Amino acid sequence: MAMATTRKKQAKDAGKAKKTASVKKTKKAFRTYNSAMRYLFDKTDYEKQQKLRYNVTTFDLDRMNSLLKNLGNPHKKIATVHIAGTKGKGSTATMLAKMIEANGYNVGLYTSPHVTTLHERIAINSKMISEKQMLGLMNRMHTVIEKFARKNDVPTFFEIITALAFLHFKDTNVDIAIIETGLGGRLDSTNVIEPFLVGITSISIDHQNLLGNTIDLIAAEKAGVIKKGIPVITVPQDPTAMKVLKHHALSVDAPLSVTGLDIDFSSRFESSREEGPHTRICLTTPNSRFEHLRVPLPGEHQAVNCGLALAMLDKLKVQGYEIDDDKAADGLSEVNLIGRMEIISNDPRVIVDTAHNAASIHALIHAIGQHVPYDSMVIIFGCNSDKDVRGMLEQLQYGADKVVFTRSNSPKAMYPENLAEIYTDVCGKMYQTAMTLREAVRIAKNAVSREDLICITGSFYLVGQAKEQLQPN
Repeated sequence: MAMATTRKKQAKDAGKAKKTASVKKTKKAFRTYNSAMRYLFDKTDYEKQQKLRYNVTTFDLDRMNSLLKNLGNPHKKIATVHIAGTKGKGSTATMLAKMIEANGYNVGLYTSPHVTTLHERIAINSKMISEKQMLGLMNRMHTVIEKFARKNDVPTFFEIITALAFLHFKDTNVDIAIIETGLGGRLDSTNVIEPFLVGITSISIDHQNLLGNTIDLIAAEKAGVIKKGIPVITVPQDPTAMKVLKHHALSVDAPLSVTGLDIDFSSRFESSREEGPHTRICLTTPNSRFEHLRVPLPGEHQAVNCGLALAMLDKLKVQGYEIDDDKAADGLSEVNLIGRMEIISNDPRVIVDTAHNAASIHALIHAIGQHVPYDSMVIIFGCNSDKDVRGMLEQLQYGADKVVFTRSNSPKAMYPENLAEIYTDVCGKMYQTAMTLREAVRIAKNAVSREDLICITGSFYLVGQAKEQLQPN
């Protein structure tokens, strides 16, 4: 009897110990969403660093692979498509995702950077990840992150948020995830995936202090996402960039197709009383026939991006995805992107755009000229120091009747006086400066009439601030 009592007591004590261990095991590192975000944003963020070396030490894919391995390799349990390039990645990724979603698939979308909220970067079927989901994932990842910290090899902000996206997509059983590169391609944290399709948008000069000062060096970094035997689709490129892409694709036996060359593609700009100015495109392959499809986003550059998205959609058909062209067209018509030629105020008229290199500034000014009627345009401009500043200012002079230089809240943001000095050297036109966006907007408002336009551009940071300050809640 005494022995039985002892056994019961031992079992009871063991149960208590097991329960205590279980409690300890499931103890949450973060009780609130805000505490989790403070922890995340405290990590090294290369998007905000002024001086940065682009090499295998700074951008360590071994650490990213190890991080994911400790999390169960979620990226290997989802089907992925990878999109790289200089400009148009986010637009192309979003258009492709919406068309697949419209065909009934569960679609994950990972893009960067964000305009106003981190949650923009991770979405499933056009719905951004919630605070509750983000908190839960950060709690799951905390122990693993701290394991690296004890070895003095802490994952960066971008590595953590990328791994978090992969976990979220795995947890929600996405049928496919569209993954946009962050910086470059070869050493980008997203380049650990094994996609079954790669898309490369237009390549131009950007991040030259990291990726190289010439188009061939930049193209080589972008081409780093091309994998052995995996189909690649791109758009017409600078001849030097195209040569690099073709050479890299050939070296790994990756079939390369180019819209407008290998793939029948055309676009035309038109305007009607019912629909106003817009671009329509046609794309034809043995498996798809898209005729006179309206591009949902303004600008000829978006027609090129849309053509790439359609060509990638066609390739997915070949790889077994059941895609109905009419449903895809319906999904495309619903595309709406934050911070891309977005009107955030009508009195006065204010348009914002995240253009942040010379090619995208050129495309923006051309698109505004085609789509937005105005008498005079005041451009509020601010950019980061790691950009092709002179190239952007050279393009700015062709569209701005007046420029107000300002500074965003980015640590890398250039000072207005420095921008003004370069602008004077470029064209000698008049300008004004303001240390804050709020002051820049006040100056611009005093300079415009009802038929004029204010355009705020140059960086994601500046556009994000503009939306927070000017757009009604």
